[in-house]
Amino acid sequence: MSLSDRLYTFVKKPFRTNAATHDDGTDISSEEAAELAQRHDTELGRLFFGHRGRITQKWVHYLDLYEAYLARFRGQPVRMLEIGVNRGGSLQIWRQYLGADAVIFGVDLNPECADLFEPPNQVRIGSQADPAFLRSVVSEMGTPDIIIDDGSHVAQHQLVSFETLFPLLAPGGVYVIEDMHTAYWRGEWGGGYKRRGTAVELVKQLIDDMHGWWHRRGPRFADRQDIAAIHVHDSITFIEKGPRQKPRHARVGG
Repeated sequence: MSLSDRLYTFVKKPFRTNAATHDDGTDISSEEAAELAQRHDTELGRLFFGHRGRITQKWVHYLDLYEAYLARFRGQPVRMLEIGVNRGGSLQIWRQYLGADAVIFGVDLNPECADLFEPPNQVRIGSQADPAFLRSVVSEMGTPDIIIDDGSHVAQHQLVSFETLFPLLAPGGVYVIEDMHTAYWRGEWGGGYKRRGTAVELVKQLIDDMHGWWHRRGPRFADRQDIAAIHVHDSITFIEKGPRQKPRHARVGG
């Protein structure tokens, strides 16, 4: 079994049915699914738990976070690039969520994903660790407003993708890294606690880059004016792109 196959089996365990499942792959009962749907009663939550198309899966706390950070893009002519097509269900849900005017591209290393979409969505086959491939996709689809890295979750791949794509993200756009807990896993994932080169350490460095007004180290991954905000949650981070002006201090009253 190849590395990519092993990663797919471990991180993207296929569902046995279109029902929701527990972490171990066992089906969630209809009662549990209804409870989760009620707990995550947002537009995206309703689309996710009501989905009956191609298979997809998410950590459920992601749903509320995506709603918080991406709701402003709904109904707009935005461009989304999702790394990791898997079974194709995510692209279907994003189409429903973002609307008919969105341009949505997915990329995946697995050739079997080439047909797992419905137009106007598009899928391109290639490696997220190949900068030339990523740039070619962006050149074809246009400047993305949203980039979601839900690909291999291998540290080196996540790093290459960010270094290649964040400069190509539109001002005011959002870059999302999913399943960052793999940054703590050694072996195939290339992770380890505080190990350099992981997505977690990338985000820590981005915090330093964002505060570049206050130190002389220079940027490592992004210029200080290009990072508007970094929202870190369990296993997922949303990085909002600038432009941003140097912070100003003011005193009033008295």
